[in-house]
Amino acid sequence: MQKILPPSRGHRPEPTPADIRRWRQYLADEKAEAAIYRALASRREGEERDILLGLAEAEGRHEAHWTALLGDKVGKPRAASLRSQLLGFLARHFGSVFVLAMAQRAESRSPYSDDPYATPAMAADERIHEEVVRGLAIRGRTRLSGTFRAAVFGANDGLVSNLSLVAGMAAAGVASHLVLLSGIAGLLAGALSMGAGEFISVRSQRELLSASKPTQITLTAAPDLDLTANELVLVYKARGMSQAAAEHRAAERLGYFSCDCDPSLSLHPEIEAVEDEHEAIGSAWGAAISSFCFFASGAIVPIIPFLFGMVGVPALFVAGILVGLVLLGTGAIVGLLAGASPLTRALRQLGIGFGAAAVTYFLGFVFGVSLG
Repeated sequence: MQKILPPSRGHRPEPTPADIRRWRQYLADEKAEAAIYRALASRREGEERDILLGLAEAEGRHEAHWTALLGDKVGKPRAASLRSQLLGFLARHFGSVFVLAMAQRAESRSPYSDDPYATPAMAADERIHEEVVRGLAIRGRTRLSGTFRAAVFGANDGLVSNLSLVAGMAAAGVASHLVLLSGIAGLLAGALSMGAGEFISVRSQRELLSASKPTQITLTAAPDLDLTANELVLVYKARGMSQAAAEHRAAERLGYFSCDCDPSLSLHPEIEAVEDEHEAIGSAWGAAISSFCFFASGAIVPIIPFLFGMVGVPALFVAGILVGLVLLGTGAIVGLLAGASPLTRALRQLGIGFGAAAVTYFLGFVFGVSLG
């Protein structure tokens, strides 16, 4: 079988065994990526499904390119990279925004731009695929951003604040049972504060939005207005309409005429909205309970060693390890969702958390010495 070479990118050396192995790996990864996009498409409908199937078709073209290059040297199918296998598993069983975020990062690291045997079109495809996946991931990130922000903020606040509290108390030379009591008190106080703050925040936001909504007073007051002064025009101007639009709307409301000659001026009739007060209260309570739980889940980690009877420096050391692992995990998840390096975000999260704990430990040590 004659090999089909891509358009020239300059002089290409004769393929080496290393080239053949690399092409086989490319072939395996392209097959896996096409399967990932098809698996994601099977969990979606409409436009998103069509976009994902289009990505799978493009990966199929890349697969055909490497198959043609290999010719009779295709050999036995190789396993895809660990990254592609993990993405495939997640796509088949979950199909979440995390998969799209990981796929976006994988597309951004394509080696085709530097490989003389990959066509310029293939390299361009991979760059475009990154933007396509980014666009799809934005929708999921937008839906997730509020809840995820509250979860990350609450859990990390609990982790860092209670580790700092425990570290400061331990450095001051306080007995281990008092360190444990302080940690429990910090957990409860912080979680209750977070819950109350979130409740007040959500309720206040809803009340502000409710106060900003136009009322339906025009429906009942319009018949008794002074037709010469026509203060109804002021109502509509205050709502942001131009003079012409406000006069047109007021004339319609007062029954002077009904005209569809200028649809931009004839607005939809006002319909009285019915607010579900129980839903507003439920949302505020839901936010409060979520914040309480998120903070508590983080704040309990630093006191786990003390709960199991450990004391002194060993307990503090184990608490630091546990908190560090959780900080690394949440940082990595943030990095994945942001399409950035999970390692960089994880180390940043770790550095901030341990930095705060170190400062508190130092202050506790100083106070302990001065009081001693």
